Amino acid sequence: MPDNSPRDPSFGPHFARVGPRMDARGAAAHRRRLVETAHGVVVEIGAGYGATFGFYPAAVTSVLALEPDPTLRALAVSAAATAPVPVTVQDGVAESLPAADASVDVVVSSLVLCSVSDQSAALAEASRVLRPGGLLLFYEHVRSAHRVLAAAEDLIAPLWSRLAGGCHPNRDTAATIAGAGFTVHALERFGFSALPGNPRVAHVLGVAANPGDNPAA
Repeated sequence: MPDNSPRDPSFGPHFARVGPRMDARGAAAHRRRLVETAHGVVVEIGAGYGATFGFYPAAVTSVLALEPDPTLRALAVSAAATAPVPVTVQDGVAESLPAADASVDVVVSSLVLCSVSDQSAALAEASRVLRPGGLLLFYEHVRSAHRVLAAAEDLIAPLWSRLAGGCHPNRDTAATIAGAGFTVHALERFGFSALPGNPRVAHVLGVAANPGDNPAA
């Protein structure tokens, strides 16, 4: 769910079509696991068509969901109406979160940090709005650990980014999260073929804590 600007206006409608197919092949189960520890006040970046909304547990008191693409945002508004927790959908990007400092318990990123225009800025914003010890929950596809596959991802990245809404197939997102000062408490790496005929691409599910003295978990 890309979160960069400017973007190809055709990507939103395209992702709205293929996203549910990805969910049926396993992405929905990944999203459910992603948010199972979510609680309190949540900000979800790049919410797409709202695929995560239905999985938020009762411990969540509110979700501010940001999605810059108008097609996906309209679908997210519809999904929010049937979510089990209160969800507000707004236009917005990860690099500029409309939340006060240290006001959020959890930031959720689901297939977004591959495509933000500036990962460092997005993670700095997540750290800013999170309370000390607040959680960053992330589900992302990442650069392969296999040298040949990683080299291929590096090679296709410029073209793929133009075709896929700013997505970069070769970002080492977990390492970037740790480098941004977060403490990674849990990290699962696995291969996942998002669509029929697609190769199994490296993905991660993780939990990282914002630096601070008062853990929110």
